Amino acid sequence: MKAIVTVVGEDRVGIIASVCAQLASYNVNVLDISQTVMQGFFTMMMVVQVSDSTLPLAELAKKMEESGKEMNLSIKLQRADIFKAMHRV
Repeated sequence: MKAIVTVVGEDRVGIIASVCAQLASYNVNVLDISQTVMQGFFTMMMVVQVSDSTLPLAELAKKMEESGKEMNLSIKLQRADIFKAMHRV
């Protein structure tokens, strides 16, 4: 199953490395990534494969959100199909 990870916060060194390391620690594979910095704010969207994750999706989403708070970032993870349905025009 695929999921979408969004990350938003003030830009600084190591955000991508930290988020990717956290995902890797739960055996989540990054399939695609897009990031940009706009006027000092970092934004990133990732498509990840969670089928082999060591945690159930809801627990993984909670862990990523908690990790984001520790890094002063907003990190959200949700199933790709739900994300797509929510953002359909």
